[in-house]
Amino acid sequence: MAQMNYLTQCSFDFGALAQLPKVLRVFGVARPFVVTDPGLKANGILDRCLAALGSAPAGVFAETPANPTESASIQAAAQYREAGADGIVALGGGSSMDLAKAAGLIVAHDVAFESLGASARGSKLIGKIAPLIAVPTTSGTGSEVSPGAVVILNNGRKETFVSPHLVPVAAICDPELTLGLPPLLTAATGMDAMTHCVEAVLSIVVHPPAEAIGIDGAERAMTWLERAVKDGADRDARWHMMMASFEGALAFAKGLGAVHGLSHALGRIGDLKLHHGTLNAVILPHSLAMIGDAATEKFARLRRALGLAPNADLPQAIVDLNARIGLPASLSQMGVTEAHWPSTRDYAVSDLATLTNAVPFDGVKYDELFSRAL
Repeated sequence: MAQMNYLTQCSFDFGALAQLPKVLRVFGVARPFVVTDPGLKANGILDRCLAALGSAPAGVFAETPANPTESASIQAAAQYREAGADGIVALGGGSSMDLAKAAGLIVAHDVAFESLGASARGSKLIGKIAPLIAVPTTSGTGSEVSPGAVVILNNGRKETFVSPHLVPVAAICDPELTLGLPPLLTAATGMDAMTHCVEAVLSIVVHPPAEAIGIDGAERAMTWLERAVKDGADRDARWHMMMASFEGALAFAKGLGAVHGLSHALGRIGDLKLHHGTLNAVILPHSLAMIGDAATEKFARLRRALGLAPNADLPQAIVDLNARIGLPASLSQMGVTEAHWPSTRDYAVSDLATLTNAVPFDGVKYDELFSRAL
């Protein structure tokens, strides 16, 4: 079993869930509070996690919405306090992990939650939170090793919270928990991982180790994602896709880009409930087309990693991959219309990911990106 320390400790392999009690003891957690979502409660994975604990947790919050919200985070924090918990187990995809981080922030900080957000320059106000152990059940967000969380505030803004204190103290990555994941969710989360890897490689921040990890993650995603989508029981594919997801988050320590800027902005549209990974998949080829010759050397590295010819059309390769794994080809197919754009434009421009895009992006550039992806 691999034991990796990069941004945090990670136990990675089939059966890693059995390490949970030991990891909790190492970090002094005697009364864990489990944060998860209704789907994992219904399909039995929550029960598997509780069985692995060996004793009853202090409490369970299983109402994480598809896109984590401030109100749900406040509710989870209140239950955490009432339970007298001393640590958090985040079980699920990015939503559960981000909500767990948000609940931890609320418990540990006696200030308005939104004041801790990146747009309010609140990162410097964020201190230590209770020990958080992340147990991912999808292969996409990489939130188990990420210093960030994205939460929809009560004012409607989709806010990013970033701090080294938000990196879980440990991650337990057990590909067993992803076996049987539905094809479309496998595809969408897999393209989230791919986008993390690609955008991190293209980011303007200089960080060669993270860039190398992004290259490796992109190669794994291109090699194994279709197999994982085709056969939910393919153990090799599930192992490599969980690794690609893990690597994507390690890589984006050097930043992301306009794909995430636009995805975060559109993801705040409450009535559409758009999936973050699917948004990334749809937007990615259009962002690559706009970057074009500005990243010639990095495009060449990505082509090699993705097994493409030296002169291959990289944006088209992503379009073709999306089609093969059953994802939509446009934002309009997801229910987005031109009417949604005016109110989301400024959010995209001000998003933290925009700052590290491969080329400078302003409102005019985002107008073009949105138009292309629509």
